[in-house]
Amino acid sequence: MQYCKFGGTGLTVSRLCLGTMTFGLQTEEAVSRAILDKAADAGVTFIDTADVYPLGATVEQTGRTEEIIGRWLKGKRERFIVATKAFNKVGPSEWDQGSSRKHLLDAIDNSLRRLNTDYVDLYQLHNDDAATPLEETLEALDTIVRSGKARYVGVSNFLAYRLARALGRSDVLRVVRFVSVQPRYNLLFRQIERELLPLAAEEKLAVMPYNPLAGGLLTGKHRHDAKPTEGRFTSATVGKAGDMYQERYWHEREFQTIDTLRGIVDKTGVSLAKTSVAWVLANPVVTSAIIGASRPDQLDETLAAVDLKLDPELKAQLDDATVEYRWGDAAR
Repeated sequence: MQYCKFGGTGLTVSRLCLGTMTFGLQTEEAVSRAILDKAADAGVTFIDTADVYPLGATVEQTGRTEEIIGRWLKGKRERFIVATKAFNKVGPSEWDQGSSRKHLLDAIDNSLRRLNTDYVDLYQLHNDDAATPLEETLEALDTIVRSGKARYVGVSNFLAYRLARALGRSDVLRVVRFVSVQPRYNLLFRQIERELLPLAAEEKLAVMPYNPLAGGLLTGKHRHDAKPTEGRFTSATVGKAGDMYQERYWHEREFQTIDTLRGIVDKTGVSLAKTSVAWVLANPVVTSAIIGASRPDQLDETLAAVDLKLDPELKAQLDDATVEYRWGDAAR
């Protein structure tokens, strides 16, 4: 495993981060613990979760993932960097969501209870809440950090202009500043290269991309003419989230691109999955790539990607084959 500083902070993290959104629904607890064990044995010291997990959970099921991690962490909390997130609806009331002061102060306490810890290393906004003033959110996060319940704060799924505005407001207010961003990023989704990644580089923000395998599509195991029967692309496994993943990636253009990528990668003798994660890590702005699994063996290729150094010519071919994905729907 390789390790690096977390953006402009003094924190050190593993270059691979274990994502856990399958734990508790798609993956039962015993298997989830085996996945955690395998990642830890490989040197992964960075774990990412969220209060709304597992993926596809009902409101009543939210929090299961944090509970599983909390039980697994017992007796070894000090060996891991733990990150969680808040924003999505986790209760019956209208205020059980968003980035209001009330919700964030309630959410951090509930996450700490489920995770069986006094603090998290990184507390993130899972999404942007345009309905709540940035000042209110930033001051609430400042309270959380000053209370010792979180060491650092970050964001996920923020547009570049909103993140830039939040950084500016925190400087003016002299409150805690975001140190990281968690965006979707892979060979089939490169839009963040245009504005978000340059902002992260300029502001020395850590970048921890999720979906490096596009929900598993970049393993090459799926076919467009065959209906998915398991995994993140089927509602039978993850409920409405299956529809979301199909909307993201299950398109003829994406499958055609994967055929092109496979033609490039097959000549190297390295799997498309391993190459895809290595491609994400090859971006100098990326700090740690989030990898996930529903079975321990699915980590074999992704864990090995940290040691794969892409040949510059191969990297250029992959970039050229997917350049249209830097422009989003406008390229369709």
